[in-house]
Amino acid sequence: MPEIHWNTDLYQQQHHFVSDFGADVLQWLAPQQHERIVDIGCGTGELTAQIHATGAEVMGLDSSADMINTAQVRFPELSFLQQDASRLNFNETFDAVFSNATFHWIENQEALLGGIYNALKPGGRLVAEFGGKGNVATIVKAIEHAATALNLEHQLITNFWFFPSIGHYATLLEAAGFEVKHLWHFDRPTPLVGEEGMYLWISQFASHAFRHLSPEDGERVKQLSVELLKPELYCEGQWIADYKRIRIKAIK
Repeated sequence: MPEIHWNTDLYQQQHHFVSDFGADVLQWLAPQQHERIVDIGCGTGELTAQIHATGAEVMGLDSSADMINTAQVRFPELSFLQQDASRLNFNETFDAVFSNATFHWIENQEALLGGIYNALKPGGRLVAEFGGKGNVATIVKAIEHAATALNLEHQLITNFWFFPSIGHYATLLEAAGFEVKHLWHFDRPTPLVGEEGMYLWISQFASHAFRHLSPEDGERVKQLSVELLKPELYCEGQWIADYKRIRIKAIK
């Protein structure tokens, strides 16, 4: 998993679409009263709280201490744990594991899915949504072109996300022991907030790309990337990110 510093204030103010869209994924989870559920990559806890509101017992898990601290302050009645999702090791089992917008950050998918499988009761379900093949391809291409134009391409990192095809991910799920019930790859054009929406998206979600650049050079690449993207992804005062998602439901 890349080292990302999450600005939780920016995340809540500017990027609340993550949990807004994630609410739809909860329909696939369909949590029931008294079920025990883990929310992997819970962020600031919005979807964890929605699961809790159904009467289920839920634990929110995230690798970011800042996210966990913010979630615990916002929802003190809930349980949250800082944990690397590729190193799950519970002493108990759960009825379901849920995740939204997290799996594409995790390099070791075999360890992730193996840990989830072990954490589920027989018949337990995994429901997740994350970036699929082609996700934010236009944005990534613009960042690469901007870095090349500024002779900085050799210092840029753009391969830190995991955006699989549905065939690839079905194979991973079955290799981990899951029975795949539903697997859907779809376009989800995502509006960004405000005139600076694309710049702030790049600064938050693609920050790892610039880790080998000086702050000044990173800023130059960001600004040129935004200029390159404007003709394609900015229309009538609205930035639209070219999201493509995978949604899964699988059973142990």
